[in-house]
Parts: sequence; structure tokens; C-alpha cells
Amino acid sequence: MAERIALVDVNNFYVSCERVFDPSLDGRPVVVLSNNDGCVVARSQEAKDLGITTGAPFFQVKQFGQSHGMVVRSSNYELYGDMSARVMEVLSRFGTWQEVYSIDESFLGVQGNPEQLGELASRIRKAVALNVGVPVCVGVAPTKTLAKFANHVAKRNAHLDGVCSMDSMDPQLVERIQSRVPVTDLWGVGARTGTKLAGMGVSTIADLKAADATEIRKRFSVVLQRTVLELNSIACIPHNEERADKQQIMYSRSFSSPVTTIEGMVEVMSVYAQRGAARLLSDGLWATLLTVTAGTNRFSSGEASFPSLTIKLPSPTQDPILLARLAVAAMREIMHQGASYVRGGVVLSGLQPEAGQAMLGVFDEGGAETHVGDVLGAVKARFGNKSIGLGSGGLAVEPDWSMKREFSSPKFTTEWADIPIVRA
Repeated sequence: MAERIALVDVNNFYVSCERVFDPSLDGRPVVVLSNNDGCVVARSQEAKDLGITTGAPFFQVKQFGQSHGMVVRSSNYELYGDMSARVMEVLSRFGTWQEVYSIDESFLGVQGNPEQLGELASRIRKAVALNVGVPVCVGVAPTKTLAKFANHVAKRNAHLDGVCSMDSMDPQLVERIQSRVPVTDLWGVGARTGTKLAGMGVSTIADLKAADATEIRKRFSVVLQRTVLELNSIACIPHNEERADKQQIMYSRSFSSPVTTIEGMVEVMSVYAQRGAARLLSDGLWATLLTVTAGTNRFSSGEASFPSLTIKLPSPTQDPILLARLAVAAMREIMHQGASYVRGGVVLSGLQPEAGQAMLGVFDEGGAETHVGDVLGAVKARFGNKSIGLGSGGLAVEPDWSMKREFSSPKFTTEWADIPIVRA
């Protein structure tokens, strides 16, 4: 029984998430925009066919897209994050190990003969479609690099029905495909490296596979050497089931409208510090350092100001009251009244899993002390993120400076008010 690696990737992830709750988007050109609805960050295949590119400023493609029936959505990060967690949970049922590679990709350890591996890949695809509703492609191969390549093949060949297991492919066919695919389409090979490789006569995946691994290491790096070895079915990139420990938690956003007053920035810092504290609580971490930042538009003709201040916390904490109070006090000290700030942020660092001194507590009905952060987290988990907060962080109505998301769909799976209602 062969040990293999499967790479499962959701097709057009952001768009697919939107289509799960709005089937009318199927078959139509759809784009998802970046923060403050600035640029295109995701496209449906229909939008790609129209020539709309990732990174294109929305104002440049708006009129063209509208004339072709294009549908626009603002980034709905709450929905996408929850849908990603659901996909990863389903995938975890099929592998001997799992490595979540990105929001829409996961490596799985799988076993079986060629026929069994192909059947398993098809079952994975059907299970995700049934339980989550998004389409995936599955590539199965002896190494991570080849699994990525197999996934690439599955995506671009409709007759494969989203599945490509290299054990079931004719080796000569694999070689022909690799001889036609540019080396820059390979996982980990960027445009700059591709240009250098082209100078050596290496322009396709097949060329890199045939290259001398030792020479590649001398001219490039051990990373590219590993790629050559992996193309030759020698596994060199180990799986990592545990993500690296977080070094910091950052809550930073651009504002939809500039903040010019201390009162406005106090509101920003209070909200951001509380959201950072919520992430600490969710991850079971305590912070020892707090940094606040803000910035004006670098290209504006007005006063330039980029204040930043780091504070060493009295003890490791995840207390939202303390963090909000310190963030507000720090920003009051360093910001320039009247400057037109377009972004701000709170960074929590020096993270550790051990609790510090006891935080300010409240008493539950049984009289036992409960951390304020725990209470806030429990209420938000039950009633939604806008249900409770400290001071400005309890605003039910988004303030003027909050991130612009004019075309956002509802938060179907994370807000009680947005849960779809189905009537028979």
C-alpha cells in the first residue's frame, strides 16, 4: 500500500463561498474586492474569461464589468474564515495526517493502490461538495510538489472531473504535460527565479526535473534543489501538522474615511484592542507587549504623521479592559491633533500560553470568579460580535471610519441576524 500526499484546493474560494448562499451567482462573472473595495482580489472563471485581472483597481473595471453583467462583492472575511474551517474539518476525516496550507488549501496523507487513491480523491471531492457546498480539486502524488502539479492538471482538464492521481497516469503523458507547462507555474518558482532558470535553458517543469540538483543548489538555493528532487518523486518537504507558534496578533485596518480627532482615534484604539484581546482569548494566549500605530496617506499633500509606541505590559494578559485602556492612553500621547489618519492598528506581541496575574473579574450566578474576557467571548459566541463590548467596542452601528464594504453579502454563518431562513 503506497503512502501518498493529496493536495486539496477550493476552486475560486471567495467566489465559491458567495455562491453557496446565492445560487443566482452561478454561471455569472463575479469579483470580490479588497479592503475598502479598492482592488479585485478574487474572480470567478467567467470574470477571468472577460479579461479581468487580480489586482485591477475596481474603478477601472467597474463600467466594463457592469456592461457584461458582472456581480461585485466586498470581502466577507467572517464568512470565508468560517467556510474554510468547515472545509478543513471535512478534509481531516480522510487523511492519516493533515497540514492546512492556506485558507483554501490543505495537504493530506493518504494510502492505497492506484485505484484506491483515485476513488479516495473522488470521495473527498464529493464530501466537501455535500457538507460545505464548495467545489474542490484534488491532486495525489508521491511528494508535495508533485501533488501541487497534479492539482494544477486537475483544474485545467475538465474531463478529469476535478481529480488527478499521478499513480493512475501514463508516465509518458506526465512527461508530455510537464514539457508544456512553464516552470513558473510550479509551486515555489516565482518570476525572478524563472528568468534566471531560463538563462540556463530551463523553461518548463520537465527541464527543471531533468536538471542537476547539486548544480541547482549551487546557483540558487537548497529550496529549489528540493523542488528538483521532489519532481523526481523524492520527498524532501516534510509535513507539519502543527502551525508555527504565533509571534504576534495584529489588528490593523485602513479607514473608509480619515480620522482627524483624538476622540475618533480613541474610538479606533478601543475597538481594535478589544478585538485583539478576543483573538488572544480564542487562541489561549497572553500578550506581554502592546504596540499602537497610525498613519496618514503617504501621497497626501497634508501633514505626514506615522506615530507608533510600544508598551511593556505589567504582566502577561488578555484582559480587554487593560489593553483598551493602555492602547487609548498611548495613542493620546503620540497622535497629532488635526492630522488626517487613514489607517491605525494594535499589535499584541511577546505571546505566551501561560496566564499572568488574575484579571479583573465578575461573578457568575454560582459566585465563582470569571474573567471579563471569558464573559465577553461567551456572549459574542452566542449572540454575535456586535452584541457586547466595552465603551466604543460595544457599538452596534459601524462608525464612519470602519472599513468600507459597500457590496458585502450577509455574514451567513457567523451572525445570528444573518442566518438564512429556509421556508418549505
